Amino acid sequence: MATLLIRLAAPLQSWGVESKFDARRDTAKEPSKSGVLGMIAAALGIRRDEKDRLRELTGLRFGVLVEREGRILRDFHTAKHPKLDNPAVTNRYYLMDAAFVVGLECEDEELLHTLADALTHPVFPLYLGRRSCPPMGKMVLDIVPEPLREALMQKAQNGQRLLMDALPNEDGGIVKDVPESFDPSHRLYGYRRVKEIMAVKQDIHEHDAFAELEE
Repeated sequence: MATLLIRLAAPLQSWGVESKFDARRDTAKEPSKSGVLGMIAAALGIRRDEKDRLRELTGLRFGVLVEREGRILRDFHTAKHPKLDNPAVTNRYYLMDAAFVVGLECEDEELLHTLADALTHPVFPLYLGRRSCPPMGKMVLDIVPEPLREALMQKAQNGQRLLMDALPNEDGGIVKDVPESFDPSHRLYGYRRVKEIMAVKQDIHEHDAFAELEE
């Protein structure tokens, strides 16, 4: 088992669960599986109607370490909709100054190397949820021979949140963000269970009070 680790950081990010034209477009507090896999699909050159190629990605176990919690920003503006005569008033929400480490777990390490290479040399432009949110800095961190939880925990600090696809024997909240089709005429998302934990790392250094007295 191996895990690809990528870092998602930018002045603005926006991670909607279901993409639709609405007067209010919210963002989740952390990257969605559909958003990250959509970005990887763009890097690979997978087009929106290529469902079979997209299906190769949805089986990857997905997890997020919240490295830095973001702040919510509301952007008020108007937008022209092809089905409306007048411009539509919209409120779009973004995460400011957030940073995440995303893990993708797979038994096929060669596939992870393919994804890492695509993210480094993408076919289509990459963005963090919306086209106005390009990524900042180096994205690909490493491919480690560790399961998802252990790989993310190595990057975590005490008190940081981790969210991961729940294993079959684990409980978790239900989220509808598994992309089955990005076709604009028929977007389709499936469900997954998400387990959230708090990073707690033990200090391996024992304190010796007598050593200080000897000094």
